[in-house]
Amino acid sequence: MTWSEKLAELGIELPAVAAPVAAYVPAVRTGSHVYTSGQLPFVDGRLETTGKVGAEVSPEEAKRYARTCVLNALAAVHALAGIDSVVKVVKVVGFVASAEGFTGQPAVVNGASELLGEIFSEAGAHARSAVGVAELPLGAPVEVELIVEVQ
Repeated sequence: MTWSEKLAELGIELPAVAAPVAAYVPAVRTGSHVYTSGQLPFVDGRLETTGKVGAEVSPEEAKRYARTCVLNALAAVHALAGIDSVVKVVKVVGFVASAEGFTGQPAVVNGASELLGEIFSEAGAHARSAVGVAELPLGAPVEVELIVEVQ
């Protein structure tokens, strides 16, 4: 089964590539790796919400937004190299705009990691960082970037 077929089986359609909000490109390929820029939870060109996790945004909502971020990252991979060329998800970096005292960043970024596992099975097992930050661009609660190996 191809990754495209797996996405269809899961009822997932990759979105259009999110337009950059500054001076960068959504993804870059070098050799057999694609590095995505940090992706925000954009849906149809708009942020799903703003705010800090543990204050205005619940951890459960933020986990869902991390899924949206990873779909946007996969859209950037697909536009550059084709989703079916993915061999392995190598690394996920998740940033969580955190209210003071919030320490649940790993559970939030699990939203991205779990979705990658659903799509890519063993090829979706990856190294990861889950980082709490004071602020993210445009007031987003979550940002996710990927490194994937491609054919």
